[in-house]
Amino acid sequence: MNITRRQAGAGLLGALALPSLARAQNFPSRTIRLVVGFSAGGPTDVIARVVAQDMSDSLGQSVIVENRTGANALVATEAVAREQPDGYTLMVTTLSHSVNAILNPNARYHPLRDFAPVGLLAVLPLIAVTGASTPYRTLAELVAAAKAKPGELTYGSAGIGGSAHLAAALLAVQSNTEMTHVPFRGNAPALTEVMAGRVAFMFYPMIGLADHIARGTLRPLGVSTAERSPDYPDVPTMREIGFPGFEDYSQGLGIAAPASTPEPVVTRLNTAIRASLEKPETNQRLKSLGAIVTSSTPAEFGAFLERDLDRWRRVIEAAKITA
Repeated sequence: MNITRRQAGAGLLGALALPSLARAQNFPSRTIRLVVGFSAGGPTDVIARVVAQDMSDSLGQSVIVENRTGANALVATEAVAREQPDGYTLMVTTLSHSVNAILNPNARYHPLRDFAPVGLLAVLPLIAVTGASTPYRTLAELVAAAKAKPGELTYGSAGIGGSAHLAAALLAVQSNTEMTHVPFRGNAPALTEVMAGRVAFMFYPMIGLADHIARGTLRPLGVSTAERSPDYPDVPTMREIGFPGFEDYSQGLGIAAPASTPEPVVTRLNTAIRASLEKPETNQRLKSLGAIVTSSTPAEFGAFLERDLDRWRRVIEAAKITA
């Protein structure tokens, strides 16, 4: 029987694919690493650990969280992009996944081409707060002060390109004001300066602020959610205040794998993620952390990442933010 060169090539490719297919079918057979680009104890890390525990139970293999900090998660993202696409090294993505690539033209990864989307976990809305000693009773008063004295009103953040920075920059763009960004090494020191009144305000994740607000050391001004938050029912949304669209700029958390990870592996991981998010106790735990649980298919998460890249690029260009 004559065998053409094309048939022989197809047979060779099929033979080479068999071991990879077998590995995908047997996935997972060892520990999975879930890399977080931020330090332990922060919102991203806490949510990752809750979901990782559920995934361990579902997959029958340990899923361990590895904190690899540096450059607003750039170090971790570049490292995971170069890992083997076998499903055993995953990345928890935040808005930094897109923002770092926009702000750093020399970043050694592309947020879409170099990753396979696995699934969304949650959205982390923000709340704008000011210190109790400031004269700002409403966000409108704060914006009026910024218009009266361009550049004098300050806002804090955990660093350039983070959610707090970009949210305040978006407010400046929408209100046509000039405000001064004061970056800190983390949300906690920024919040300390806001409470002391040395920094006028900041946008902060809805995690751990209820006690400060109840004690009167912080005054809430607005939330970035589409509807009023049940945790802060008296605080108006940004849309109510006159700044629509903030709900589209809340930070999304998800899980991605290196590009070319086999589809059966991605599907298996996505199933484990969604099972975790559907557990009542996990769902409630994430909600208690201020997260809005948001599960998805890999394709839906891929579409989310495409929109994320576009919307943060628009904010960065409009606000003229540079690294």
